[in-house]
Amino acid sequence: MRKVIAAEYLTLDGVMENPAWTAPYWSDELAEIQSKLLFESGVLLMGRVTYQGMSQAWPAMSGQPGADIMNSLPKFVASSTLRDLEWNATRIEGDVAEGVAKLKNQAGGHLLIYGSGTLVRYLMQHDLIDEYRLMVYPVVLGQGKRLFAEGVAATLQLVDSRALASGVVVQTYKPASQ
Repeated sequence: MRKVIAAEYLTLDGVMENPAWTAPYWSDELAEIQSKLLFESGVLLMGRVTYQGMSQAWPAMSGQPGADIMNSLPKFVASSTLRDLEWNATRIEGDVAEGVAKLKNQAGGHLLIYGSGTLVRYLMQHDLIDEYRLMVYPVVLGQGKRLFAEGVAATLQLVDSRALASGVVVQTYKPASQ
């Protein structure tokens, strides 16, 4: 069975939106961690907003590190409004939780989610996230969309933590019930 992994860039105060604030902390060390996760994955899961942003940016980066795998992976998009998808993407038809559960039961690499906070919170409610890879940056924004928004409750177990030279801390959690 495949794992659903949410890989998220977060500030110390939990903000995840518009991660332009990550650029000064990017390092070869973090690139290696992210590349390994990407190469272990067989599918990208995305919400509409993340899909729209990434599908505009990534195809133009062909030839750059990670871009070819990012562009070639199949993508499944949770959206009730998008109909015509490009960039090797398919809309998840019907109930998103059921669609993701079916994808989990197929053979292949991980189901990887970047960003897509609304999708992650929805899948959390259905116990479909197997691992949270949180890259916590030494930045406080004070406002913005948070991964764990008000009303979201979960008990997680820390399975790995690694402090990088850049100040980013990569924390890996799994649901405590697993």
